[in-house]
Amino acid sequence: MINQRIFTVSEINRYIKGIFEEDILLSGLLIKGEISNFKPHRSGHIYFTLKDEGGAVSCVMFRSYAQHLMFVPENGMSIIIKGYVSLYEKSGQYQVYVQSMDPAGKGTLQLAYEQLKNKLQQKGYFDEERKKNIPFYPNTIGIITSGTGAAIRDIIQIAKRRNPSISLVVYPVLVQGNEAAASIANGIRQFNRWGQADVLIIGRGGGSLEDLWAFNEEVVAHAIFESKIPIISAVGHETDFTISDFVADLRAPTPSAAAELAVPSKMELVTQIHAQKKRLDTLMQYKLNSLIEQLYSLKNRSFFRHPLELIHPYQQYMDQIERALYKNINNLLKDFRTQLLQMMDKLELLSPLSHLQRGYSIILNKDNSLITSVNQIKKEDLLSLKIHDGTANVCVINVHKESENE
Repeated sequence: MINQRIFTVSEINRYIKGIFEEDILLSGLLIKGEISNFKPHRSGHIYFTLKDEGGAVSCVMFRSYAQHLMFVPENGMSIIIKGYVSLYEKSGQYQVYVQSMDPAGKGTLQLAYEQLKNKLQQKGYFDEERKKNIPFYPNTIGIITSGTGAAIRDIIQIAKRRNPSISLVVYPVLVQGNEAAASIANGIRQFNRWGQADVLIIGRGGGSLEDLWAFNEEVVAHAIFESKIPIISAVGHETDFTISDFVADLRAPTPSAAAELAVPSKMELVTQIHAQKKRLDTLMQYKLNSLIEQLYSLKNRSFFRHPLELIHPYQQYMDQIERALYKNINNLLKDFRTQLLQMMDKLELLSPLSHLQRGYSIILNKDNSLITSVNQIKKEDLLSLKIHDGTANVCVINVHKESENE
């Protein structure tokens, strides 16, 4: 043991790691299992455990690979991974370094499509109440598609045939490949910034799920959802359904159908205008005839033929009111006269002059002030005596005050 080499932990881990990495069988492995302990890191790396009924192995997928995933891994999902086995020296734990990942049993694109569809549906991207109406007669139509494909030729041809007076503005974009989704989303935003288009058509011709995938990207769905301009989605053939179709304000089965939906036919408009004019003429004639019949009917009514007959009942009623009014006024006047006489009698009883007729008199001094006490009189004062039928001037000869006991 004295001559035996002693290894450090780092050395033995490094040695074992080298064995793993030199083993051809452990590189480029395809492993099938079920995801558990799924932990996405804020750095973009993905950590999870891949397990089956007999065992489990730790896995890591670095951001450089994870950012290309077209679906969202979830716990319980059955997947097939491709990668290599190595040792993480710091913990001494071996793990699989994942380079790609696909769902087992279901295609990657199909799973990604279903996941995004469910996500956007829960967020309200497909709700009918948020969809905008397509204008009946747009002045300008924006077209977002490939500048060289059959779709743009079909749209322009049908639009010009149906109504050449409508302006068409084409924004050429990529409709296939890694940059296509960003190109389409940018086209939608550019038209919204411009603000002159009344409706937008986005789409392309038919193809496989991979060919149409740009219209299933979340960035395109978000641009459609945020657009202030109504959008018609026309991707592929009638049997093709993309995420863009669900988010758009209107889905057209083909680009040609989108042109027919967006552009009103000039001939059809003329036909409709003539039909509406004919309908209005008929309605106006019917209304006029109806009014004429009503006029004749009113003309033949008795109150138009003998209008004074309408007044006679009211004249009799007015006579009755007039008689009742005079009667009430006379009664009121009698009542007022009776009340006035009664009040005059009361006033006369209260008047001091009424006492003079019974032998009483009123004594006034030279200032015509009323004398009410002997204390107001002195000998030789000149006084006036007012009696009921005249006045007498007297001179006081003597003043005699009666005591209270007398």
